[in-house]
Amino acid sequence: MGLNAAGRLYDASGLPLFSLLEINALPQAEKEAIYGRILPEIVFSRFHFDRQSFRAPQGGHKIAFICPTGLGLLRIEVRRQPQDKDCLFFVEMADTPYRQIELSFCLINDPDAPRFAIDVDPQGRENAFGTLRRNIPEEIRAMEAGLSPCQVRAGLKTFKDFFRRFETFVAALGIDSIVAEPLTYSNAIRYENYGFDYISGKQLMFWIDREFRPGGELYRRLDGSTPFRRPEFAASVRGRSWAIHDGILPRPWDNIKIYKTVGVDAGVNSFPDPDRRY
Repeated sequence: MGLNAAGRLYDASGLPLFSLLEINALPQAEKEAIYGRILPEIVFSRFHFDRQSFRAPQGGHKIAFICPTGLGLLRIEVRRQPQDKDCLFFVEMADTPYRQIELSFCLINDPDAPRFAIDVDPQGRENAFGTLRRNIPEEIRAMEAGLSPCQVRAGLKTFKDFFRRFETFVAALGIDSIVAEPLTYSNAIRYENYGFDYISGKQLMFWIDREFRPGGELYRRLDGSTPFRRPEFAASVRGRSWAIHDGILPRPWDNIKIYKTVGVDAGVNSFPDPDRRY
């Protein structure tokens, strides 16, 4: 089990693997050894999970690899303590019918950072990270702390390490394309920085950039009418993202679909401003 000289992934019997579905047909220990390659280094270096057993320090709880036989999907949940509400690392991915890997969701939280309850409404009901119902006081607190929409905690600045490992893993399956749907505007911009292009939504992204510039429609809507529509937000990715989360667009933020050809940077930059800020 491992990589051959060509960088292809194979199982313990030497047969090549081509999908999550095929990996998930293997014994659990073999699946975990393969999927453990995706975990960012910080899980082991800072939080001291064991690299072989995937157990927490002092032989505690294990990293959860949810990879059911018969299904082409994977979810990895890493919690510092088993009772923690938030994962410090969470990823969900799936095979697609077109021999791609869909990066469905990825969260990386600093468990020592302050938490902002933007994932529940003021009555405590789950709200899908503010996409169903909003918790305005908590969103304001998160925004003032420098977070982007849908973040409950600051991150660990390790997505770059994760994505490098993830892209290598996808290539090792002989798959040449990754697809995703960015949850927010700031996510879309960051994915551009990792070489993604758009299946749908590209024209919208360039329209957003144009209309947030002086004289544009979105620029004029940054009128201070809510805490998320400050004029200075036009100049930053995070500020624009909060304004969009606040409903400043003339249409919902949806149907933004992106893809990356493995090993290729598409060179898309829909916020081409050398002074742009996050």
